[in-house]
Amino acid sequence: MGAELHDEVFPDFPAPADGSPWQAPADLEAHLYELCRENDAYGYLRAIAVEGLYRPVSVTETERDATESELLTVDLPDGRKVAQVYTAGVLPRPHPAVVYEYVTLDSLAQGCPDDVDLLVVNAATPCRQFFLTTDDEREVWADLHDTYHRADGLGNRIDTRRTGAPETGSPLLHGLACGAHLCFTNGDAWNTVDWHGAGHHNEIGRLEEWWGVHDRDDWLSLQERLLTRDVSPWYWDFVLDARTAPARRHGPRVDPELWRDRVEAALRHRVAETGGPGEPHRPGEDPELDQFVTHLRGLVGKVLRYEARFRADELLPPDGHVGTVAAWDIGRASKMARWGRGARYATHAEMTKALERASEAARATYTSWETFSAGYVLGRCLHFDEESFGSWYTDVLRAHRALTTDPDSPWLTVPFP
Repeated sequence: MGAELHDEVFPDFPAPADGSPWQAPADLEAHLYELCRENDAYGYLRAIAVEGLYRPVSVTETERDATESELLTVDLPDGRKVAQVYTAGVLPRPHPAVVYEYVTLDSLAQGCPDDVDLLVVNAATPCRQFFLTTDDEREVWADLHDTYHRADGLGNRIDTRRTGAPETGSPLLHGLACGAHLCFTNGDAWNTVDWHGAGHHNEIGRLEEWWGVHDRDDWLSLQERLLTRDVSPWYWDFVLDARTAPARRHGPRVDPELWRDRVEAALRHRVAETGGPGEPHRPGEDPELDQFVTHLRGLVGKVLRYEARFRADELLPPDGHVGTVAAWDIGRASKMARWGRGARYATHAEMTKALERASEAARATYTSWETFSAGYVLGRCLHFDEESFGSWYTDVLRAHRALTTDPDSPWLTVPFP
């Protein structure tokens, strides 16, 4: 794939030469650094039990099941064997020879080989910590995992990297911010391009299960379709576009029946133009077209009801409405670029180019993060929610509120224009 070669196979964070406090890359590592300084090994274990860890695996072993590949170990001069694992924030740029797999403290307790004497977390960093791997110690690991780890408990939060992010004001950082809804939902760091996600095999599984992506060609095709807004149904924006001209003349609250009539007229005109003079397009001439017209007229009402709820929930201003749902594909394109990198279907250059294109598309279509978010939320609701106003809506509403108010949010730190 032409993935970039570099020397950063494993994390390497030297301590400040002048003895000043270390600037950790993320909040977890900052916490672990303080625990190291306080010699609080139990608190350290408890923190990594919550979040989980990553272990390096040779690419030559990635064909095997992620649970079968062996822990990477090194031999100390005294003959003891040490296994290496890391927290998410210290992981290096993806390297063509090594991937990182997610692992819990419990799975380490159950699967650590008998010949391993020590577990080192975050080797070659100022928040390094060693643990014995005796049966008693591993029982503590398993108990802490059972008490503190929740597989779905790391989502619904803003995670910001403190070091190593793209330059402020760059299209790349803006493109990363376009995926903030999904980063919040999944609990992912929004501003890193050193993407390992949920671990190599988990990234592959995510793309297979949710997107039907099984290889590099699938990813390339889907990434392009998202960037050109060809994944969502075309007629969603067709219906929204039909409101534009009346809204300019009559104000944002367009009469619903006038809007429906304009949708129908525009659709029938489009069929007549594309199909030629003899193409049936008038009411009663084509039952399938009549059925589609009915569907689009009904979609007007659905959009109006969603927008009313959005205004009630302050996702839209009192007279606000959604002009396009393009953000639904653009936001997912931003994350798809990173997911493709995590699965190693994308090179670093392909990922960054896709992120920059997502930024360009967002800026060409919207004027603010708030209007971008409203378009994204409506697209998600039309795709999944079916007017139930269930979790497909309430979860993304929570994301919108956090992203528009939290001081750490990219939407308050990355200018939209």
